Amino acid sequence: MVFSSIPFLYFFLPITLFCYFLFSSRYRNVLLLMASLFFYTWGEAGYVFVLLISIGVNYVLGILIARAQNRGQSGSAFLSAGIFMNLAPLFFFKYWVFIFTNINALLFSEPVKSGITHIHLPIGISFFTFQAISYLVDTYRGQADVQRNPLNLALYISLFPQLIAGPIVRYHDIFKQISDRRVTAEDFQTGIIRFVAGFGKKVIIANNMGAVADHIFSLPATELPAGFAWLGIVAYTLQIYYDFSGYSDMAIGLGRMFGFHFLENFNYPYVSQSIREFWQRWHISLSSWFRDYLYIPLGGNRCVTWRVYFNLITIFFLCGLWHGASWTFIVWGLFHGCFIVIERSSLGFLIHRLPGPIKHCYTMLVVMIAWIFFRADSLEHALSYIQALWNFNALPYMDGILFNALGAEFYVALFAGILFATPTIPVMNAKIARMLSDKAGALPIMAKSMRVIILVAWMTLIIFYGSLSIISGAHNPFLYFRF
Repeated sequence: MVFSSIPFLYFFLPITLFCYFLFSSRYRNVLLLMASLFFYTWGEAGYVFVLLISIGVNYVLGILIARAQNRGQSGSAFLSAGIFMNLAPLFFFKYWVFIFTNINALLFSEPVKSGITHIHLPIGISFFTFQAISYLVDTYRGQADVQRNPLNLALYISLFPQLIAGPIVRYHDIFKQISDRRVTAEDFQTGIIRFVAGFGKKVIIANNMGAVADHIFSLPATELPAGFAWLGIVAYTLQIYYDFSGYSDMAIGLGRMFGFHFLENFNYPYVSQSIREFWQRWHISLSSWFRDYLYIPLGGNRCVTWRVYFNLITIFFLCGLWHGASWTFIVWGLFHGCFIVIERSSLGFLIHRLPGPIKHCYTMLVVMIAWIFFRADSLEHALSYIQALWNFNALPYMDGILFNALGAEFYVALFAGILFATPTIPVMNAKIARMLSDKAGALPIMAKSMRVIILVAWMTLIIFYGSLSIISGAHNPFLYFRF
């Protein structure tokens, strides 16, 4: 079940909210846990046991870590066992076929049959695995209390707003809210607005961009004119941002409706002027997870220069591998890692001295080239597509499906995508709010009333348009389900 679906919008969410506020606070966690397990079972009935086993194993290991530390021991053996037991199913479901296939091709001239050619990847396993590891590490470090109530730990790992696609919620950021939270009218209102904004990002911008990007990437790259190739990567650059940030906004908004305050996951990454800044703004929950749970334990910046570079490359290699068992994802991660290293080296000094617009163009060019590896079906496809970006001598390519997709909706989504990728709207809202606060009398009251009317009309329009779009069978994939 995805957030941008009719069953979720008109059945699951209203019923869950109604029951949540109907029940007393004593039973709300139980209700949310039941709703979350139902939510996961709806789309992954055959693999919900993986989630339940993860919850049970991590509950026991958390208790064992706490008991060991209470006896004056470190508990590191239980932590190591917990990390291994969390990563083992992730390794099996996500990486076994990829690793076996590559070892097979490297070592043997005659392929060795493993009997396993495809393993279904349980939805959200990368996300709830990292959250489970966060629980064990935070407990071990003393950053949060061990969870002695198994239902509360189950809720933390399986909470449906962020269960299948993040953001990755770290235990020490939320453990107090699990047992003690309340929903104010302001929280609920903010949550609704945030959810609708994310829904609009997804169905209005990401879906329209995705229809064009998916079609262009399905064409033979060797025959693509440069104009089509650039259109495809621009569309995909906007699609993946609004697809994932829109889902994150919906998750944050849903959490707020139930009293949870999740941290931000995106902060206008496409305004960055360096790759380092880009990763401070893009998928913040993942980049900060790798920083705090892997990069810093490896030594972080406190090592000799070559070791710092090694740590950075290692982190970005694993970041690429986390996204998928494919060489395209690995190259995507290493591509970013290499530019991070360049920016930290003496060459970075030259980059930092460039004018702001040039630094921004450099960053976006690197990001967009990297997205080609992320999107392409293979390394060969990615390299051919990159060549097509400079194929200005190609013959005209007539494609009725593409020209049909390049309608008014696409251009409206393209304009909105470029505009909302910058903090223009928040800046304008802040200026309007300051103007209204500086004035007294009837005008500010009327202006505030008008803002409320416009806001309600805007949200109604987005929900109405999005619902019609979904019912009509419009292009509505969700990219991060495969991770």
